[in-house]
Amino acid sequence: MKKTFLYVLIAGIGLTACNDNKSEQKTDNPFFSEYNTPHQTAPFDQIKFEHFEPAFTEGMVQGRAEIDAIANSKETATFENTIVAYEKAGKLLGKVSDVFFNIKGSENTDSIAALAKRLSPIMTKYSADISLNENLFKRIKTVYDKKADLKLTVEQNTLLEKMYQGFVRSGANLDADKKTKLREIDGKLALLTMQFGDNVLKETNAFELVIDKKEDLAGLPESVIGAAAEKATAAGKEGKWMFGLDKPSMLPFLQYSDKRDLREKLYMGYTNRGNNNNEFDNKKIAQEIANLRIERAKLFGFKNHAAYVLDKNMAKTPEKALELLNKLWNKTLPNAKKEAVELQKMINKEGGKFKLASWDWWYYSDKVKKAKYALDENELRPYFEINNVRDGAFALATKLYGIKFIERKDIAKFHEECQTWELQEADGTHIGIFYLDYHPRASKRPGAWMDSFRKQSGFGTAKPVTPIILNICNFTKPVGDTPSLLTPDEVETLFHEFGHALHGFLSKCRYNTLSGTSVSRDFVELPSQVMENWCFEPEMLALYAKHYKTGEVIPAELVKKIQAAGKFNQGFATLEYLAASLLDMKYHTLTEPLTEDVMTFEKNYLEGMGLIPEIYSRYRSTYFNHIFSSPVGYSAGYYAYIWAGVLDSDAFQAFKETSLFDQATAKSFRDNVISRGGTEDPMVLYKRFRGAEPSIDPLLIKRGLK
Repeated sequence: MKKTFLYVLIAGIGLTACNDNKSEQKTDNPFFSEYNTPHQTAPFDQIKFEHFEPAFTEGMVQGRAEIDAIANSKETATFENTIVAYEKAGKLLGKVSDVFFNIKGSENTDSIAALAKRLSPIMTKYSADISLNENLFKRIKTVYDKKADLKLTVEQNTLLEKMYQGFVRSGANLDADKKTKLREIDGKLALLTMQFGDNVLKETNAFELVIDKKEDLAGLPESVIGAAAEKATAAGKEGKWMFGLDKPSMLPFLQYSDKRDLREKLYMGYTNRGNNNNEFDNKKIAQEIANLRIERAKLFGFKNHAAYVLDKNMAKTPEKALELLNKLWNKTLPNAKKEAVELQKMINKEGGKFKLASWDWWYYSDKVKKAKYALDENELRPYFEINNVRDGAFALATKLYGIKFIERKDIAKFHEECQTWELQEADGTHIGIFYLDYHPRASKRPGAWMDSFRKQSGFGTAKPVTPIILNICNFTKPVGDTPSLLTPDEVETLFHEFGHALHGFLSKCRYNTLSGTSVSRDFVELPSQVMENWCFEPEMLALYAKHYKTGEVIPAELVKKIQAAGKFNQGFATLEYLAASLLDMKYHTLTEPLTEDVMTFEKNYLEGMGLIPEIYSRYRSTYFNHIFSSPVGYSAGYYAYIWAGVLDSDAFQAFKETSLFDQATAKSFRDNVISRGGTEDPMVLYKRFRGAEPSIDPLLIKRGLK
């Protein structure tokens, strides 16, 4: 049942009861029986589109019955018959939701999108009916009020606290009029946030930069040209070259193309998504979402949405998060300005008569990097073949935690491009199943993420539930006979998402609600970001950076160049991120409705902060999926990446102080942080591992800010 709330509040698709379905429809519907598959993985070879709606309908019927039984019980409310019973409710609905919404992210066909939109108001009502069920809340409150006498374990106490607070934060304590208003707002948010994300995907897919003159390919490596030719052929444009707004297509063009006008066209196509005054325009939608969140926060007595969200995060208040962001902004802005001057000098040196613009940054920073460090990214990519990098991430987990990885060819996949792996402990004990889906498709949401088809639960019980995790990414595709060769940024992303996966796999919690990544937004990025620290360490590179043709390990001189260039362009990278984080906080610390156009609002705010025109915010308002494509998501929480950056930089120091693969340090990190999920306060967990609160210095040093 909590999984249902998670999708309503975070994934942005509300759900509820659909039309009645005939019982005979159940006989061939895989959702209506236990999966007869290895480790009860979803039988994707049997699941059909028509199975979803009946399963959602029946799942809600069963869920309502289970909730009614708890809420209307005549027995005295206890931890077991109320808290645990509620925690276990909604099994069928969770089962179909886990499959459907993960499929939607990976393969968002017109049929899937239409069904999600049709289900949205129904599921929103369903979730509201539960969170606003007075009898249910009364029983939960009864248990909560006597928790001091119950002799609960730490995890049980946390479950009770979070469940009670979850109901309060979902409106259980509101009066009747406010509950009615909350239902109305949540219904609108569910539809608007889903529409926002769908519009971004459609705008991304609609843009095409088609090149039909070979001279317009000047500067591009052969691998990039080959990928563009394949992309054009797939789109029915044989004999031409095509570039799109997916990053494996866009970024190499911005980095290498000598054609400045075409770089501008591609870059502005990317930054104007949702801002083209067409049917997919997101300006009004973003404005309405921001305003609804102000109204919603005030129903709960908070002055703004950020105060509501951060009340349950490590930061606790918007002021605390802004304190960190502003401190880093003030340290980063001078660095970014120096970098801009350096790039302008390169333009002038090459005879350019124009002022550096944002679409020039990748092109000229690549030139400066080559000049300063003799480092060409194309020298590195042959050593970053995607399967070798994946194996490197696996090898790191083996060295740290003793985990084994076995590819499983007997498990059905949700897409033909997927890989499927089993994770085992060193002694062969099964840990979980891992799906990897690495390459872009028109139907796939942009970006990279981790999610689960099933979370870990039941640790210490007779029937433990093992996790089924997926990583979905949009990495450079193979071209002809050349395999997928990753950029350094893509290497970091692979390690990052794998870190999220390990957080899910290594969880040892009793309750599903608290397990794995069920932690505050500004803590959840610690297990993922800490993995990035190993990527380019010489000892780590020796394990996986092998030339895809010869198998030769990356040469020492290239490793030295990587190390020397480690802080290069960090002013740009940090400032564009901070701009997005501050923009997020600006929207969500508003206390009165926004009346001006969101693009004007964005421009005025960021210019007032001193953002230089040569750098755009990493995400602009009309395609900022993190904050606007789900009712909650990372709204008022995009700062979490840099907050967790303080944690991960400090945590990695523990390994630098011992050894890179120190198993005792890894065991402490696993036992005290990764395995604990959301069972205790995150700072308590971190201090148990590190012995003290984190220092900001390792982050500042890593980014060249100190």
